[in-house]
Amino acid sequence: MFETFAQYPLAEPTLRLLIAAGLGMVIGIDREFRDHEAGLRTHMLVSLAAAAFAVITLQLAADSNALGEASRADTLRIIEAVTAGVAFLGAGAIIHSSGDVRGLTTGASMWLCGGIGVAAGAGYFGIAAVTTAIGFVILSVVRIVEKRARKTLKKEPKVD
Repeated sequence: MFETFAQYPLAEPTLRLLIAAGLGMVIGIDREFRDHEAGLRTHMLVSLAAAAFAVITLQLAADSNALGEASRADTLRIIEAVTAGVAFLGAGAIIHSSGDVRGLTTGASMWLCGGIGVAAGAGYFGIAAVTTAIGFVILSVVRIVEKRARKTLKKEPKVD
C-alpha cells in the first residue's frame, strides 16, 4: 500500500511534489525580494498543497477504477476545492485601507502557484514549467515595463 501510487512507485508522486514546491519557489522569490508578507515559503506551500491534492485525486481515481463504479471518486470536485481554497488565501492577502487596495498581485501569484501545483501534481510538468516561466516574467520583467510606463506618463502633461 505504501510502496505504490496508482501504477507508479512512490518516487513518482514524490517527484511531482518536489517539482511543484520548486516551481512555487520560483514565483515566491519575486514576492520575497519585494518584501511581501506572502513570500517564498507561502508560495512554495501553496504549490505543494495543490500538488498534494492533485496527487491524491489521481490516487483516488485509480482506486475507484479498481474498485468499480460504486466507489467512483469525483476528481473534478477535488480540483475545484483546491481552486476555491487557494482563492480564499489569495483574497486574504488583499488589503483595502483608506481607499487603497494592496496585495492583488500577491493574491494572484498565490492563485497561480495553486495552478502550478495542480499541474505538477497531475504530472503535467511541461505545463507547470511553462506556467511558472510566464508567471515569473509577468512578475519581474513586466513590472519593470510597468514602472517605466508610469514614469513616462507622469512626466507628460495631461491633455483633456
